[in-house]
Amino acid sequence: MHATRVAIAPDAPAPSELPRVPATISYAALRRHGASRRRISVAVASGSLVRVRRGTYVDGSAPPEFLAAARHGGRVDCLSLLSALKVFVAVNHVLHVQMDRGSTRVPPRTDRVIRHWRSTAAASDALAAPLIEALAQACRCQPPRAAIATLDSAWYRGLVDEAGIAEVFRMLPQRFLVLRPLLDPRAESGIETLMRLLLRAHGWQVDVQVQIRGVGRVDLVVDGWLIIECDSEQFHGGWKESRRDRRRDLQAARQGYVTLRPIAEDILHRPDEVISAIRDVVAHRTALLGAHQVATGRRRRAASSR
Repeated sequence: MHATRVAIAPDAPAPSELPRVPATISYAALRRHGASRRRISVAVASGSLVRVRRGTYVDGSAPPEFLAAARHGGRVDCLSLLSALKVFVAVNHVLHVQMDRGSTRVPPRTDRVIRHWRSTAAASDALAAPLIEALAQACRCQPPRAAIATLDSAWYRGLVDEAGIAEVFRMLPQRFLVLRPLLDPRAESGIETLMRLLLRAHGWQVDVQVQIRGVGRVDLVVDGWLIIECDSEQFHGGWKESRRDRRRDLQAARQGYVTLRPIAEDILHRPDEVISAIRDVVAHRTALLGAHQVATGRRRRAASSR
């Protein structure tokens, strides 16, 4: 039995960090490779081989989503495949399966599976859609900001390069081209991308991945003074990380920066509240600066009148 890997760019994470993508194998192929009927039956009984459809088998170590796609006669696709590859997707509670047009013996429709009927460049025995196809499909299945975050994530992780991004957009209707200038492969997380897009949509100047002396690199800097660090439990789950972040925030404050750390959950599900809080911070700073300028002017006038 064999397995294939999703093609990745040379600077992608080490292949060992990515899940193996299984393939189906037919009963006839198993017999050609020397497996007897009894050996096949024993493998199925032990769970090392799974019969997913009549005459079709998959390695028993395959992840559940790949086994489910095989039972549907399709391939893991779209948000499901990207999640398996650790590419950011905003929300995904169902299995996305690419189905070949004309497929037969398809199981009944269910709310837990979304079928994407289209032709594909995938091999007939592959259990994963090609990555470029999955990214293009993900753009269709998500709101625009989430789609941008997914593309940023795949690009940052080295799964695609600029040519790959161009190929994604060639597979999409022309209306999606408005998203292309909004991509930024410097974003280190999908949450950071969503925050960046929210800030720019509300008119703020946003710099990405800014290096600050004595602090290091920060996610976003708004209007030159407000640092936004997009924290998530995955990367900020312990006291060691929290202690490091607080020391960095202290160093930033010494240089006149204000640091906010909205959590991923709020950026995803309560973006209006996050933006409202940032707007209040900006308004208070503007008011304080105005009051400071007025007080400074008064002191100067008083000094000049002596």
